[in-house]
Amino acid sequence: MLPNIPPKLFSLSAVVVGYILIDDMTANEQNAVGNWLMLVAQVLSTNAFYRAVMQERGLEPVGSTETGRNNADTFAVTGSQSSGNINMGTSSDGETLKMLEKVVRALEQEIENIKRAL
Repeated sequence: MLPNIPPKLFSLSAVVVGYILIDDMTANEQNAVGNWLMLVAQVLSTNAFYRAVMQERGLEPVGSTETGRNNADTFAVTGSQSSGNINMGTSSDGETLKMLEKVVRALEQEIENIKRAL
């Protein structure tokens, strides 16, 4: 859990930690650590956004998000939805299937392009 500190102080602490980390590292080491930290940030940001999307669709997390428990893949199904058939927004199952088939074809094409390039 994050401490209750003002947003400006929270941001300033990131700047201070960043400056402390650069003192004893080469440019490549700084780049590696910076990229690792950005990846951590992207994972957190993506998970938070996906939770917001699921809540918007009416699929609430099973446990409380305030407990610190990782519920990223455990969403309760509400209403008339069954666990085997979750309605994603307003698209029908047929539309969803068509979209997934297009994605699969695009991935297969990309795999073939990569194989030819090798």
